Amino acid sequence: EKKEKLTSYPKWYDYDWGYNDDKYFNKYAPVINKEFILSQPEYKYSAIEQYEYTDTMKYLRLYEQYPQTELLVKCGLSGLATRQTILKKCKKDKNFCKWLYKNKENIKNHYCYTNAILKAYSQNRNIKEVNRLEELKYALRSKDNYRHLKEVFAKDLTKLVEYLVKQDISIPVYEDYLRACEYLGQDMNIEKNRFPKQFMRWHNIRIDEYHTKQAEEDAKIRKELYEKFASVSKKYINLQRNLKENYVCIIAKSPKDLINEGNTLHHCVGRMGYDQKFAREETLIFFVRTKDNPETPLVTLEYSPKTHKVLQCYAEHDTKPTDAILEFVNKIWL
Repeated sequence: EKKEKLTSYPKWYDYDWGYNDDKYFNKYAPVINKEFILSQPEYKYSAIEQYEYTDTMKYLRLYEQYPQTELLVKCGLSGLATRQTILKKCKKDKNFCKWLYKNKENIKNHYCYTNAILKAYSQNRNIKEVNRLEELKYALRSKDNYRHLKEVFAKDLTKLVEYLVKQDISIPVYEDYLRACEYLGQDMNIEKNRFPKQFMRWHNIRIDEYHTKQAEEDAKIRKELYEKFASVSKKYINLQRNLKENYVCIIAKSPKDLINEGNTLHHCVGRMGYDQKFAREETLIFFVRTKDNPETPLVTLEYSPKTHKVLQCYAEHDTKPTDAILEFVNKIWL
C-alpha cells in the first residue's frame, strides 16, 4: 500500500485547469442557462443571448441598474456593456447614445479606451484618432518602454504623440528613424529633423543612409581584419607541415578560408568569432589534408600559440578524426 502511494500519480482529469486567474475564469462557477434567464420577466429584454463575453452575472447585475446595456449589446458593442462610466453617460445623455450608434463600427472593430470615447464625443473628434492618441500615451507611460525616445522628447512628448497620430506611424518606426539620425550625426534638436513634414520620405532616406554608412564601416573593419589575419598567418607560416608524410598541415590564410572550411565540413570554424581570435593571436587554425588532395577539406585543427597545445581537432560534423590523422597531428606535426 505504501509503495502504491509513492508511485501513483493523479489522473489527467484530477489536475488543476491551467493557470488562469479566477477573475477571468472560475472553474467552480455554475453553468449559465441563458434560456432560463430569458424566461424570467426581469431579464426578458436583457439581450443576454447576444452578449459576447463570459461574465454573465456581472452583465446582469449591471443590466438591473442600467437597462442601456441592452442597447449597447444589440449595437454590437458588448465590450462597452460592462463599463460603468459608459453606462452612466448613456443613462444621462441620449445624444451620447446616438453618437455611439453612429460610430459603432469604429468602436467595435478596435479596442477603444473609455476616456478616448468620452473625449471624442465631447470634442466632436474622430474616435480612431483620439483613441490612437490614448494608445500611444499608454505605451509611453510605462517606465521600461522607449526610454531613450522619452529622454530625447522629455519636453515634447505630447507633441510627439500628436505628430505620430497625424503621420499615422508607430513608435517603433519613429525609433528606427531616430536611431538612424543619431548614427548619422543629425542634430535632433532641430525641428525639421524631429518632426519632418513628410515623415516616411525622410525615414526611408535616413535608413538608406544609415545602411550605406554601416556597410562602409563594416567593409573598413573587414579590410582591417583581413590584413591583420594575413599578417598573423604569415608570422606562423613555419608551423605548416608539407614533407614526406601522407598528410599536410596548412595554416588558414584568410577569414574566407575559415568560412569555406566550416561550410564544407559542417562545423562552426567559419562562425563563432574564430577569425577575430586568429587576428588577435589567441588561437591559430590549421587544415589537415591529404598530400594527394591538399585543396579538399578533411580535418580542422585549433592550436594555441600561447600554450603550444591542440585545443580542438575535428573532422566532418565534429566527428573524431581517424587514428592515422591523430597520430600525424600528435606525434609528427605537434
